[in-house]
Amino acid sequence: MLEIIDLLYNGNYSCVIKNDEVTRVFKQRGVADLYDLIKNEPEFLSGASIADKVIGKAAASLMLLGGIKEIYADMISEPAIDLLTKNNIEVSFKNKVSYIKNRDQSGWCPLEELTNGEESLDNIFNLIEVFILKMRANMK
Repeated sequence: MLEIIDLLYNGNYSCVIKNDEVTRVFKQRGVADLYDLIKNEPEFLSGASIADKVIGKAAASLMLLGGIKEIYADMISEPAIDLLTKNNIEVSFKNKVSYIKNRDQSGWCPLEELTNGEESLDNIFNLIEVFILKMRANMK
């Protein structure tokens, strides 16, 4: 795990995932990389170790759906920790916050707010998918 944590910081990546001998780095913002992996390569997450800069409940849900085994976060929200520990995932972190803030720090991250109070991983995935598809449609 220390190897991918070092890579996370030294490479200035948003997320680093290691599964067996394969290590991959990611740079997209938010949960986009995790969402794309769930949709296109879910097997890569199964049994993987993840080092991530920011983990909120939405990211934690995607990680659980992918079947990860352990997580390190630079910053993690209490709802994410609760969800992960309830599902027996080994979690280590640098900073714990009550919730993830939005990019301008003026309120809740939209996905943290959207998933607040939802317990079903399938429902959370559907909320994330609608959110991401709308964002991508607006970028075109």
